[in-house]
Amino acid sequence: MTEGNIRQIQLNEYQRAAVLDDSPACVVNANVGSGKTTVLIEKILYLHLERHVPLEQMIVLTFTNKAADEITERLLRREPGIRPEQVEGFGTFHSVALRLLKNRLPVENAGWTKEFTVMDPDEETDLALDIIAGQGLKVKYKNRLKKRMEQEYQAYLSGKTESRYKDDLFRLYPLLLEEKKRQNKMSFADLLRVASELLSDGKTEEEHREASPESGKSWRPAWIIVDEVQDSDSLQLEFLAALRDFGRTETPGKGGREKPGGENAPENHTFSGVKLFAVGDPNQVIYSWRGTGENMFFRLKHRFAARELSLPVNYRSDVSILEAANRFMQFGEKIRGSRQETGRIVVKNHYDPFQEAEYLADRIRSLHEDGEAYSGIAVFYRLQRQAEVLTKVFERQGIPFELSVKRTLKDIPVLEWLLKVLRFSVNSADIQSAVNVLTDPRYGGKCTKKKALEIVRGDGRNKGKDSRETEKGGRKESGPEKLFRRMREFPEYFAGRTESPSAEELFAYFGLREALHPASEGYAGDEHAVMDFLKKMCGVCSGGGAAEAGGNEARQTQYAEQKDFAERIREFVNSSALYGMKTDAGEKAADGEDMLPPGRGSDTADRVKLMTLHASKGLEFNVVFMIGVNQGLIPLRCRSFEQEEEERRLFFVGITRAKRTLELSWYTNPGEPGAFGEPGRYLQMIPQHLMEREDIRSHEERHGNLRRMRREVQEQIRKKRDGENIGDAGAERKGTDTGQAADERKKVIHVRHKKYGNGVLISEDEMNVEVEFPGYGRKKFLKAFSEVEWI
Repeated sequence: MTEGNIRQIQLNEYQRAAVLDDSPACVVNANVGSGKTTVLIEKILYLHLERHVPLEQMIVLTFTNKAADEITERLLRREPGIRPEQVEGFGTFHSVALRLLKNRLPVENAGWTKEFTVMDPDEETDLALDIIAGQGLKVKYKNRLKKRMEQEYQAYLSGKTESRYKDDLFRLYPLLLEEKKRQNKMSFADLLRVASELLSDGKTEEEHREASPESGKSWRPAWIIVDEVQDSDSLQLEFLAALRDFGRTETPGKGGREKPGGENAPENHTFSGVKLFAVGDPNQVIYSWRGTGENMFFRLKHRFAARELSLPVNYRSDVSILEAANRFMQFGEKIRGSRQETGRIVVKNHYDPFQEAEYLADRIRSLHEDGEAYSGIAVFYRLQRQAEVLTKVFERQGIPFELSVKRTLKDIPVLEWLLKVLRFSVNSADIQSAVNVLTDPRYGGKCTKKKALEIVRGDGRNKGKDSRETEKGGRKESGPEKLFRRMREFPEYFAGRTESPSAEELFAYFGLREALHPASEGYAGDEHAVMDFLKKMCGVCSGGGAAEAGGNEARQTQYAEQKDFAERIREFVNSSALYGMKTDAGEKAADGEDMLPPGRGSDTADRVKLMTLHASKGLEFNVVFMIGVNQGLIPLRCRSFEQEEEERRLFFVGITRAKRTLELSWYTNPGEPGAFGEPGRYLQMIPQHLMEREDIRSHEERHGNLRRMRREVQEQIRKKRDGENIGDAGAERKGTDTGQAADERKKVIHVRHKKYGNGVLISEDEMNVEVEFPGYGRKKFLKAFSEVEWI
């Protein structure tokens, strides 16, 4: 195979070797910025176009939906004729497992039906708490139950009989599993575990097809391609092994699968089953808190006896950044640079975060005036709360920005409630969601839990009767009963209907006007949020948007088929559980860009990106400012050697996002608990000749901003007092007493905010105001920034 056959543009020798490799298993140690995604794309195209491997027989696994979208989009740019159904096996681990369970595997054998829904981690935790209370289990540290259940689950599966704290946690697991089956719901972990079990059950492909005839034509993966494999956890590793076992050929005359490379295999054995190609960087393991271990890259290599290749050449950063980054590498050979730029790394000292934010606003504006796009600039920090000062200053200074915070529907109470309505509507076994809908204190019937359970459980006794009447002589059904009936009848009502209804029709069908309580103060905001959500959901489900709440238009497999509307809503609900719904947390979000499925937002908008170091992984920017490089902040104070090593890798990830310009800064007065007013030790590890240090500013400069802010606050206090004195004097002139004046001041005060709209003042003091906004809840603002205006 010649170079021209595999690529339209140049590949280096390391990339070419990875693309052409035909080993049964191969892991590629891809240094940062080495063209990892390019290699994945070229590998897929080479296998498809040159080796004639159908895309349908490839499983391409990523750890983020954004990465899956990027791969499919780049494939489509190279080969526009690729059809959505060909890339059904492309996606995150959980989304691919979900599709296999829905379309390929006999999930009924495991105790669920094809109509199961996916529950988010909080929902699973709430269900577990209900079981603990109902069964009288003794489980310690219930405030950390979600984390405990994740951490100890593998120990439970391995056969241990007692939990770490010697309580009833291990009794909880089987009870929780049975309840999930009863309610026809799976957690994220269940998707991988059940799919792995069904793939590894020893049945042949034909037996699987007979057990699940609706899966259609035969299917067996030929290649498994994995991105960012270093981020995998034990469940994902087992899923890979199960996929690989499922794809192996049958041993003639035995009905069992071959075991390539086994201890008794001959040296000339040729592997004809599924092949594994994985790419990752062990120097970028930064998610140990969610189950990833720093040795996963090497565990995979050992488990599958994989050949190891490397991509050592970096095409992103200039040489000074790479020389600094090499000081923080823990595995593999040093990064080699391809660029010749040799700019120095700037190290600055600011007095405090407020002064730094003012400096950054000025510096970013200057860069933009010199021709740098705002979208080419990023500010990284260690803790999310560090963004608060930045957002306030940038908004006041007119710097467009995007705050990288994963907001979900849980941040908008009415939409969180609506999603539960939809969940029960497409899964009538989901009693948990039905009860939550009916007992919500803000929306729906506002029932007690006892009353809600009577309605839900009584439904089974009333089947076969007119659901609009009870057993007691035709009594008109109550509001909660009507809402419950509408949810239960949803699949039947929309059965056979392939076109998507309008948002107005759905709003009327569920009786949402009454459920949102039109007399309530926040009704207008709630109605707007619900209608906006329904319009976008109906657009997605009609094929006008992404195939999944987590996909792009290239993956509209489910919606291209003529499924009825209820089934498409079920898929939408599952995707929203897997990926959440994208809502832009930036103070400068453009109108109409919130509540979109991931992959359809304004990723190309010209705005400065503000994000944590963890969120920066996989991205690149021309200019990077990393703030708060103080001892105790970057790095954080660590309890173990493993945590310290991960902090070091996190710093490595951060500095290697920069292409041309990297600026690091630390504070004299950090204002963060546990952080010291001294530079972090990582700054001492960077060679001095690579850095350009700037001295601390003058005493007057350091304290000028604080004095200005203090004056602004004092002026606000003076105006408030003057207003109160005038109000009191006026009250006396009118012959009213002080109590009457106080009553006047307690009247509802309406205010306006640029982002959140109109709201009601809840409280205020010398420094802050607290406002409640419909659809967003209560927010606090500093008076000095004048973020709200009285109306």
